[in-house]
Amino acid sequence: MKLLSKSALLGAASLAVAAFAMPAQAADITLNFAHVDPAEWQTSKKGAASQVFKNIVEAESAGRIAVELFPAGSLGGETDLLQNTQDGTLAMSMVSGPFSQLCPEAAVLDVPYMFPSANVAWKVLDGEFGDELAALCLEKTGLRTLAYGETGFRNFTNSKRPVAEPKDMQGLKIRVMTVPLYVEMVKALGGEPTPIPWPEVPTALTTGTVDGQENPISVIYANKFYEMQKYLTLDRHVYGTDFILINNDLYEGMSEGDQALLRRAAGIAATVGRAIQQFNSAEGVAKLAEAGMEVTTPTADQLKAFRDTAQPAVVEWLSGQIDASWIDKLKTAVSDAESSM
Repeated sequence: MKLLSKSALLGAASLAVAAFAMPAQAADITLNFAHVDPAEWQTSKKGAASQVFKNIVEAESAGRIAVELFPAGSLGGETDLLQNTQDGTLAMSMVSGPFSQLCPEAAVLDVPYMFPSANVAWKVLDGEFGDELAALCLEKTGLRTLAYGETGFRNFTNSKRPVAEPKDMQGLKIRVMTVPLYVEMVKALGGEPTPIPWPEVPTALTTGTVDGQENPISVIYANKFYEMQKYLTLDRHVYGTDFILINNDLYEGMSEGDQALLRRAAGIAATVGRAIQQFNSAEGVAKLAEAGMEVTTPTADQLKAFRDTAQPAVVEWLSGQIDASWIDKLKTAVSDAESSM
């Protein structure tokens, strides 16, 4: 059997996506759906997920429901998108970490070194625990989680030295998101956490304001951080989750059939986004090495040292922010998922 080249595969997939789209026509309902990632579906997990969602909804509703996409932060950052989805000026959004600002319990997913693999994360999020968390966040925010996508495992980079174990982090100034949990994590590992807004990160790395940062492989490669950072550590400290959200008042105003269509489309969209992210992450490590980065893969013992150093401090901090039973629930869900695989 002849194998297709990557370009041929992408070409075939592109034709399939295009063929699934409905021609423009008047719609009874228009859903505006925004995210901050690029629109290019072959390389962007949110771009892929949102495009697939649009195509399925428009096709299966025979054009009654239109989905208008606003990618690449064209309607603002993720905090803006969350606020606009809450107040109904935006129907849907796909966001990651900042969702915990509205539903603090969502931060439990960012406890470092909690998920041993993507397979385990998927089983937990698509199961009873994910349903419980979605129900709680709906009650607190008025935002319904239609499905969980994937931002991907986050890894450290820096410009100073290889990092194979926690002691190597000592004194490194690491850029983190403006999310307290990440500050606590880096602090526990011995680094100096420096919260910096995303648009300022390249300048901060170039000027030496910080020594390093942490992000999924695809983000590191897409933003050419290999030009500013020499060392990559594949410690996979946090499994980043994307939330596909819809304003619940809007959702409740739709028919049961249309609600089911949105849930089904979102589930497929999340799966496609996960696949794109996994593909780009696997390919990205080799690309970063080719670009000159020195890649360190910690051993099992070294990863245990990272987990034993960072996790207790973060759990202690998070227990003061949310009902600690959510941490125990997640640990149980992860253990059950592992044992069933």
